[in-house]
Amino acid sequence: MFVRSRFDRRSFLKSSAATGLVAASSLFMPALSRAQSRPRFTHGVQSGDVDASSGMVWVRADRPARLEFEWATTESFKEPTRLHGLDATPNRDLAVKRLLTGLPSDQEIFWRSRATDLTDGNARSDWITGHFRTAPTERRTVRFAWSGDTAGQGWGIDESRGGMKTYASMNNHDLDFFIHSGDTIYADGPIEERVDLEDGGTWKNIVTPEKSKVAETLDEYRGQWKYNLLDENLKALNAFVPTFFQWDDHEVVNNWSSSKDLTGDDRYRVKDVMLLASRAGQAFHEMTPIRYQPEEPGRVYRTIHYGPLVDIFFLDLRSYRSGNSVGLQETRSDETRILGDRQIAWLKTALTRSTATWKVIASDMPIGLQVWDNQGDERFVEAIANGDAGSPKGRELEIAEILRFIKAEGVLNTVWLTADVHYTAAHHYSPDRAAFQDFEPFREFVSGPIHSGTFGPNDLDATFGPQVRFVKAPEDGRVNLPPSEGLQFFGLVEIDGDSEALTVRLMDRDDNELWTTTLEPQHAA
Repeated sequence: MFVRSRFDRRSFLKSSAATGLVAASSLFMPALSRAQSRPRFTHGVQSGDVDASSGMVWVRADRPARLEFEWATTESFKEPTRLHGLDATPNRDLAVKRLLTGLPSDQEIFWRSRATDLTDGNARSDWITGHFRTAPTERRTVRFAWSGDTAGQGWGIDESRGGMKTYASMNNHDLDFFIHSGDTIYADGPIEERVDLEDGGTWKNIVTPEKSKVAETLDEYRGQWKYNLLDENLKALNAFVPTFFQWDDHEVVNNWSSSKDLTGDDRYRVKDVMLLASRAGQAFHEMTPIRYQPEEPGRVYRTIHYGPLVDIFFLDLRSYRSGNSVGLQETRSDETRILGDRQIAWLKTALTRSTATWKVIASDMPIGLQVWDNQGDERFVEAIANGDAGSPKGRELEIAEILRFIKAEGVLNTVWLTADVHYTAAHHYSPDRAAFQDFEPFREFVSGPIHSGTFGPNDLDATFGPQVRFVKAPEDGRVNLPPSEGLQFFGLVEIDGDSEALTVRLMDRDDNELWTTTLEPQHAA
């Protein structure tokens, strides 16, 4: 049974960054003049990449300012740990993130920040407050959610319909963390003020200048993130639950790779996809609480250890891929790359070093679902599966190497989580059904969208023997269904602290359980 938090969660949310600010005492100026001139925080708080002793936190000010940070183990901030201030400056769009270290394990952590105007030391903001719970070092029940795809296909924030409601539903579940599996923004998806619906109604979007066109400049990419952070449901989740971020294609442009050609897309004045990817990558790391990797500051793939029951291995199927192609090459080469040798080596080492019961491989794209990149009259492979259904070819060769390694090294209890395809499903992979048979059976669970158009289902490729155990997607071939139709999805994972069993539940936007399964852990002989 999941252990609930030891404090009043709703009271915290009412007093936190999600719905208001904690008032600070007036030290320098009368209240009226201070209120007119003092700094403020613009987009709530975020936290992420939390482990047993540390976690990243994020805020953004409205002007150049010195930011104080404090953390404590009580909501009252009695005897807080005070940290040296950091500056919010325009070169990072006034966003600041800070790694909190030396934290006690398995502990509620309350943190806060306050801004002082760099040009006026008397102008000081109120405190803004956030929360997360550190990972345990002893066995206890762990619960987390995952999903992907936020504000895509023209479906932005309609406040009259409750905004991005899936975030509110996830926030009902006392999560340890949330995995955003990619397509965290839609930089290539402008938002219009009004969208006519099939039922005769109207979807009314909040609109901002940056979200009214495709993103090309650095500021326009930053604006995509700031748009999502206008949603009160998302800000409420951020105030309480850390998010572990991945990215995929829509953070840059649809189906981007080195072979992407924007020549015929009149929406773009900038045609250099790698220049767009550079700007998008900077915005991604500025606007999310992802950790910097010292050896490769822009790196997304990483391991997060969340106690003895689970390690999460975040893949990046976008940054290192070769150009999209037909995907039928029979030997590995630079033309078949999707992870790349260095990332594969990292994953192998990380899996063999893991002592956690469950190894969750968070992939921004599915293994056996066919996802296509249509370029003119040509159809290229966008994900992994190439539709051939035979022995591994193209990008499937790297996945075959990983699956073969997992079997050979006796790595137990791997589960793959993914999003990308805008519907929810449960897949079982088995060598008994596969063209490639040198692997152990495993599960892949698909969820999303959080708040985007709904599509699917996609066709399966038989190379690794996938079988659909559950699917929920639009019927009768309908595409780009609006969030108002309810086909928005997230997944819940709960690992029991006593039995170590892992339970997956596939949920919809209205917090209905659609399907569930419980997996018992295997143990080495």
